[in-house]
Amino acid sequence: MVEVPPELSENLYPNEKVLFSVKKKLKTELKPKYLIVTDRRVIYLDQKILGRYELIDFPYEKLEFVKFKKGKIGAEFILQSEEGKTVKLSWMDKNEAKDAIEAIRDALNATAVEQISIAKKKGLLGEEWSISKPKETVARTLPMTQVIEKTTPQKEDPIEKLKKLKELYEAGVISKEEFEEKKKKLLDQI
Repeated sequence: MVEVPPELSENLYPNEKVLFSVKKKLKTELKPKYLIVTDRRVIYLDQKILGRYELIDFPYEKLEFVKFKKGKIGAEFILQSEEGKTVKLSWMDKNEAKDAIEAIRDALNATAVEQISIAKKKGLLGEEWSISKPKETVARTLPMTQVIEKTTPQKEDPIEKLKKLKELYEAGVISKEEFEEKKKKLLDQI
């Protein structure tokens, strides 16, 4: 079961699913900080005393760079959006963090128009990941299926072509021989 802080519950979109919740390990702070991975975005949540909190979200479409370091004791995340907002979280639980970075990688790959870049270094005591998504020039205003439909030339129906051909013949634009020849070709397509 994923631990979901109450501050997060009131800020989730309808039907948004929380995949991972990584809590800061440092016990000296009064209230914890979280890195939350959902099916739509990565969320930074900093709980404060007296019910206050700070929440910053990074939708996958706008998440440009993620750096992850896992050491012997804990893990660190650095998130950067296309707009330039940056969040750094250190002293995160290293085991939960590993699952979270893999989920972020998969989500970025699924939403990126161009393939993401991943650099990994694995050492004796830890590992480091850098995930970069290239700047995208494709507009996200239409679903990709609509973009393809609008840019693909549509074939005209042979019956519609026949009607236009008959109109041209009746208007005297083409001769009877031209009409009969083109009509035969169009009828072969039906």
